[in-house]
This record gives sequence, C-alpha cells and structure tokens, in this order.
Amino acid sequence: MTQSTGIFEAFNKLNVLVVGDVMVDRYLQSRVNRISPEAPVPIAEIQGEENRLGGAGNVALNLRALGATPILCSVIGQDEEGQRLLDLLPSVGISNKYILQSAERNTTVKIRVLAGNQQLIRLDRESTHDLADELADQFLNGIRETLENREVHAILLQDYNKGVLSPKVIREVILESVRRDIPVAVDPKAKNFWAYKHVSLFKPNLKEIRAQVPMSVQTESESLEQVAAYIRSQLGNQHTMITLSEKGLYWDSAGQSAIAPTQARDIADVCGAGDTVISVATLGLALKLPMSEIALLSNLAGGQVCEKVGVVPVDKAQLEREYLELLVG
Repeated sequence: MTQSTGIFEAFNKLNVLVVGDVMVDRYLQSRVNRISPEAPVPIAEIQGEENRLGGAGNVALNLRALGATPILCSVIGQDEEGQRLLDLLPSVGISNKYILQSAERNTTVKIRVLAGNQQLIRLDRESTHDLADELADQFLNGIRETLENREVHAILLQDYNKGVLSPKVIREVILESVRRDIPVAVDPKAKNFWAYKHVSLFKPNLKEIRAQVPMSVQTESESLEQVAAYIRSQLGNQHTMITLSEKGLYWDSAGQSAIAPTQARDIADVCGAGDTVISVATLGLALKLPMSEIALLSNLAGGQVCEKVGVVPVDKAQLEREYLELLVG
C-alpha cells in the first residue's frame, strides 16, 4: 500500500463536526441575445435552474467527497429556502439532523445568473445578525449533545459572517474542543477574525489578512513569516495557513514554514476553492500529518476545483492521482 493510498483510505474513517453558515447556491443558466429597451442591461432568458449546497454545506460536501463523514451543524430559517436546503442534504448523503431552524432568521440563498460560463449578476438574500442568546444556547446544547454521542476526530469552523458563528458560539465550541482534546480548524471572516483563540489551524486568505494585520503583506517568505508570528501572538494557534490565490499557499508550523506553489491549471472559477482547502487541511490535521504534507494536499485540491465552473466539491480520485504523481516526481 502506497503512502498516498494510506492517507486517502484513512480519510474514510474520520468524522468531522462542521459548524458554520450553511446556504443554498442557486445557479440560473440563461441565454443572452439582446439588450433591454428599458435600460442598457442584457436580457437573460432563463434556460435552467440548479440548487447546490453552499458555505459550510460545501465544506461538508468536500469532506463527504473525500470519504469522511461530516456532521453539519448550522441554523437556518423556517422558510421555503430552509426546506429546500433540508431536502438537499440527504440527497447528497449528508444528514440534516443537526440543522436548527428559527423563525427569527432567513435562510441564506445566493442566486447566480450565468450566461454560458460567465456570471452576469449575483443576488443574495440572508440574515447576518448574530444568533440571539436563547437561540445560541439551544444551538450549543445540540453541539454538546452531538459531541457526547458521536466520535468526532476534528471540528471545522466555517465562518461566512452570517451570524451562526457569534463570539459566544465560537468561544463555547473551542472550549468544548479543549475539554475533549479535539483539533479545531478555522476558515475565518472579517467580523470575528480575532475571536478564534487557541485553535489548532487558522486559515485566512491573503485579502482577509491584508485587511486585519498592522503591517504590509507581500507574497514572499519573510513578510509572511512576520504575519504568521503576529497571528500567533493574537490567537495562540498552533498552525497557520494563508491561501495566496495564484501564488499557492503559505504554511507555518512549529518553527517551520514555506510557500507551496500552485500547479499549472486552466482556471475557470475560484468560487469554493477556500472551502476545499480547509476541508482537506482539516482531515490532514485529524490524521496528524505534517503541515508540509497538509499544505501539498490542500493546494492540489484547491487548484483542482478552480478548473470547474461554480461551487463544486473535490474529486478524490483525481486528487490522489495528482498527489501520487508529485510524490514520484
């Protein structure tokens, strides 16, 4: 059995608790052949509609595609879109048992109108306020009950600033992880960027980091080492991974760091690449792989999904094949 096969087989035995903002990604395929007489805008004739899981739901899809079992915990609205989301989950092999519905919120839906492979417009409907205390307590009680009754190998916090990961939820979930010695990986967003104290892996992207740190950030090692040191001083995290778009990704762990460059690819759409990267990284974290190995796998996976239009999960067989090709040179 090769090293590659061993890692990918081990993914199949992992359970990952995913906590964060889940949403519906709706794609409206259209044909455009004229401009509106009412305003200088294209008239999009709708040809088809597709609904997919987005946000933390896409992370769960990636984990499922890699062979792991995602335990998806989120809060959605008691609305038509919420029911559509609940129906989507079992259709792709993910339980909807851990999704809490609330009349206080709207289910997030992102509607993308496409003409061919080009996105014309995106329309969002969402709630972005933090969970109210009573709702947060109910949500947290469900998470604690899940941790009591399920074996969980890692926790993944996927933040889209839609209010599920409030400071209270973040704090309490991390406390539970410390009590149970479960590694936690985080894909942060701006609002609560520095709330993720003492997590195992912190994975922002370059744009997010540039908006949050008090120094200039360049995509070269010396600058990124300074950034990683600053992040550690603020969070006390063990590992840092910063995605650098076409430059690859940077990782920092236990006094070692490097930039993992991207492989040459035909880029069609970068949507969802960050979800794929954090999914692979979390599984590597659960397996206690060295961060150099985690970065290599995550970088390959993130690049792969950029070759496809829309938010799509990773292809496990392709990822294993590309990983093995790199190992043998």
